[in-house]
Amino acid sequence: MIFTLLRQAALAASVLGSLSIPTVSFPTAAHAEEARQAKLVQYSADTDLPALAKNGKTVVFFFATWCPNCILTLTELSEKWADVDPDVTVVIADYDQETDLKAKYGVTYQDTFVLLDHEANSAKLWNAGGVAGLNENVRTQ
Repeated sequence: MIFTLLRQAALAASVLGSLSIPTVSFPTAAHAEEARQAKLVQYSADTDLPALAKNGKTVVFFFATWCPNCILTLTELSEKWADVDPDVTVVIADYDQETDLKAKYGVTYQDTFVLLDHEANSAKLWNAGGVAGLNENVRTQ
């Protein structure tokens, strides 16, 4: 889950001694439905991206535990989750482990967002931008 990734990032930061990793938390799926908020999904081999994309706006975020920009992006998303377009599902994918998924979407850089079309094909790629960038880029779908 996302918390495992953040624990890994915290461990990497303690080894490097140069990063301070904040605690990041997101609403649960049940809470997101109740409050009409965006949904958060941790990517795994079982994640059905076509089903998610068919059901609405879906963005895959490629996160690396060693990437300070990725950590800042997740921190901002956590702090401003209520401001994320409530019709969006954000799928967090591990940049270092999901090599096939990166190849499928042409991702060559961590901290990359991929907006999927309704057939789970890449409709748009961008780096960084936080909540404002996320909301701006999903307006196209």
